[in-house]
Amino acid sequence: MTVVEIRLYIDCLLEKRVAPRTVNCHLSSIRLFYDYLVDEENLIIENPVIAGLLLKESRPLPRYLTDDEVERFFRFVSNKRDLAIFMLMLRCGLRVNEIANLSLDCIDYRRSRIMIRRGKGAKDRIVFISNDAASSLAVYLQQRPVTKESRIFLAEKGRCRGKPISVRAIQKRVEYYAKKSGIIVTCHRFRHTMATQLLNADADLVSIQEILGHTKIKTTQRYSKISNLKVQQDYFAAMEVITERTAINQLK
Repeated sequence: MTVVEIRLYIDCLLEKRVAPRTVNCHLSSIRLFYDYLVDEENLIIENPVIAGLLLKESRPLPRYLTDDEVERFFRFVSNKRDLAIFMLMLRCGLRVNEIANLSLDCIDYRRSRIMIRRGKGAKDRIVFISNDAASSLAVYLQQRPVTKESRIFLAEKGRCRGKPISVRAIQKRVEYYAKKSGIIVTCHRFRHTMATQLLNADADLVSIQEILGHTKIKTTQRYSKISNLKVQQDYFAAMEVITERTAINQLK
């Protein structure tokens, strides 16, 4: 197989409306097969899947909740444990697995911060906790059963009662309230919402990157594309200066 044939193969897949991601999966399989022939079978052949053939995949922008949607969703959350979980996602940007693994010794109320141990990429990081999130967590901890279990959030019903809540159980609670409130919500959408709210409140992009635990600033910059409120504010503030400096007579 040659590079020309690979290009024709790509064109054929695209004509069949195969998604770019699927096309790239096909190409990766071919490349790995040729790597096997060279490395394991000792064949002297050129790999036809050269650099630059992979298609650019569209990456959807993060979706976030509006202030009205946040208010409506929380209107239906009465369970103290669930409220604390959702507030930590919304105010601290915690991932669902970070919530499930959160232990009592990670909370530093005196300095209003939380230590996240072995987050994504097995990295530790520190996030800060807002007053309302800290209050929700404190209310839950007051009613939390006395136990030797170090992890904070426990299952309240069924065979797993008293044991650490699972990631899937947290996701189900979000799905339950989403259906009840009529708001499309996922665990990760709380995180997107916090990032967008911080950006609209003029928080520094590097600070947001640190809080979210993004390795690359490019990942955090994606929120700039959906932060319409800040763009709108910047536009009108700048336009006010421009119009005052370069007044144009209106046509009559």
